[in-house]
Amino acid sequence: MNDKSSATPPAPTALSTSRAGLLWGLLGVAAFSLTVPLTRVTVEGGAMSPLFTGSGRAVVAALLAAAALAWTGQRLPRGAQWGRLAVVAGGVVVGFPVLTSFALTFAQASHGAVVIALLPAATAVTAALRGSERPPASFWTMAAVGAVAATAFAALQGEGPGGPHWPDLLLFGAVAAAAVGYAEGGLLARELGAWQTVSWALVLSAPLMAVLTGVAVVRQPPSGTPVEWAAFAYLAVVSMFLGFFAWYRGLAIGPMARVGQVQLVQPVMTIGWAALLLHEQLTWPTVLGGAAVVACAAIAVRVRLRPTAGAGAVAGTAAEAGTAAPPPRRPPSVSR
Repeated sequence: MNDKSSATPPAPTALSTSRAGLLWGLLGVAAFSLTVPLTRVTVEGGAMSPLFTGSGRAVVAALLAAAALAWTGQRLPRGAQWGRLAVVAGGVVVGFPVLTSFALTFAQASHGAVVIALLPAATAVTAALRGSERPPASFWTMAAVGAVAATAFAALQGEGPGGPHWPDLLLFGAVAAAAVGYAEGGLLARELGAWQTVSWALVLSAPLMAVLTGVAVVRQPPSGTPVEWAAFAYLAVVSMFLGFFAWYRGLAIGPMARVGQVQLVQPVMTIGWAALLLHEQLTWPTVLGGAAVVACAAIAVRVRLRPTAGAGAVAGTAAEAGTAAPPPRRPPSVSR
């Protein structure tokens, strides 16, 4: 046997990479938790149009991404990677920001969290369909319980299921778009790297978003208070750029379906920020519901995946080194 056989360092490496994936994912979720309240800040007063908020922040982030890619001398993606980057861009650069910006023009931030709380379950389903991860039934059970708990918790704080109909449809579309972008981006990050993936997606979508921004500026020139422009700056620099550094790194380390469940705590953080920044009411049901959501997330992320999860850890380790994981060796054939 080769002295560098993969059988030499067993479970500890997989366990450490799994924990690293969870920690990076949690850091990304913390960055994203401010997205909905700050989007509400920019569009609520009408100083900035939803189209400008959704597309303009992507243009700013694309400029930062292009500078980072050029400064570090990253190689261009190749072949089919461009098509996969288009999927990522359509989900997290175009779909989610634009749809949520229009929805939050009429829906409160806490109401937006009702639907967006479904994102972890949607990401897990998309990862299972797109990737090679196949969590056991117990994982899906806890994912479903966590999604129900998060939705019920958020519904108590907003307008509830009987809120505006078309904003809800936009939010459902945003969840679907983000789930696809998260899953594909997590897989692609194993090949290109975490921050490189979101950077190339931003650069790829920059022409379209620049056109949309120009249309928005012509139709309604943006204005706003220093607070509103500060919120826009956060959306552009953190929500659209830096937050994905941590999030895609966590998904790349994986296992993707497990790391995705960390996002179950995002409704808790989001409604907490909404209470602090937008003065939405925070009651004891909020505290108790938040504790229930965190408990469901903690149980879900600890459910053991099948042994194939180790492959996700290996791929994540390779992603950290900037290379793709080598394909598994076939056992030597036995002649009969």
